[in-house]
Amino acid sequence: MISGLPGYTKAKHLLSERLLFGHKLSPELAAILLVYFVQGILGLARLAVSFFLKDELGLSPAQVSAFMGIAALPWMIKPLFGFISDGLPILGYRRRPYLILSGLLGTLAWVMLATVVHTAWAATIAIALGSLSVAFSDVIVDSLVVERARQESVQEAGSLQSICWGATALGGLMTAYFSGFLLEHFSNRTVFGITATFPLIISVVAWWISESRVEASSEWSVTDVVP
Repeated sequence: MISGLPGYTKAKHLLSERLLFGHKLSPELAAILLVYFVQGILGLARLAVSFFLKDELGLSPAQVSAFMGIAALPWMIKPLFGFISDGLPILGYRRRPYLILSGLLGTLAWVMLATVVHTAWAATIAIALGSLSVAFSDVIVDSLVVERARQESVQEAGSLQSICWGATALGGLMTAYFSGFLLEHFSNRTVFGITATFPLIISVVAWWISESRVEASSEWSVTDVVP
């Protein structure tokens, strides 16, 4: 057993006390941190998207700016995603299914960019779907952090938020180096294909989320709020 190896207990204690500020690395916490990490590392394709729109699709800087603005719309309606998650459980669950679907949607978007996208509007739709995936998963994982914070002290809640930001920053730091490195050695579409693998991590780790099934009586529908 790994737990019986020399130094395992010491390494586990170091991870918990030094890197996680006393938080125990449970499967759920690992899932939350991995979702934040993926949000940071998805910038891996940011440079590739810019070169793809400018060089392969021949868009002007003004057109690129306009299309990217359209693609950013999901981030402007983030509160709506929270209402959807809370009010419309899938199979009785409010968090896990939406994380799974978000990951699959993100993978689909990047696969589309890597394979079938050949026009500006198709690229905009694919990028917008990828943006929707990240925005929705961000709302879900933020709600998970809030739920955990309610059960902890103010100090522990603050340290949890710091860990989450750190996970995103780690993904961003890796992006800062590898985005240029990958683009130097591979084509834009290959970079999109590589990026498509990361949203799948969200779909996989969503199963680690501890969530109780919502009772049917606590679910609401449109008829509950519309006379």
